[in-house]
Amino acid sequence: MHELGIMTGVMDAVTKTAQDAGALKVLKVTLSVGVMTEAIEDALRFAFEAITEGTICEGAELVINMVQPRSRCLECGAEYEHDRFHVLCPACGSFATELIAGRELQIDSIEVDLPD
Repeated sequence: MHELGIMTGVMDAVTKTAQDAGALKVLKVTLSVGVMTEAIEDALRFAFEAITEGTICEGAELVINMVQPRSRCLECGAEYEHDRFHVLCPACGSFATELIAGRELQIDSIEVDLPD
């Protein structure tokens, strides 16, 4: 379950950022996660709940935007979305493709409660 490792890294960054800003509590964390990372959304949510217990992130809302794979054909230049297994260019059938989206793993935003 690599989702626990992913969320541990995310929460380390979120907690440090929130503490550096003087936040009292983290209210919301928004992530972009590419489908090609093979991370399972439900497992990410479970890991988030487990590791935030007793921290300033406990009870925070987690928003996960799953990014679909998108490739560019190196032969004809076509750009197209696909699933994890069918990456052939639909325009020319070439195997020569480059993944341009779908491997993201980033923190898009953190909402915190700051002291007055």
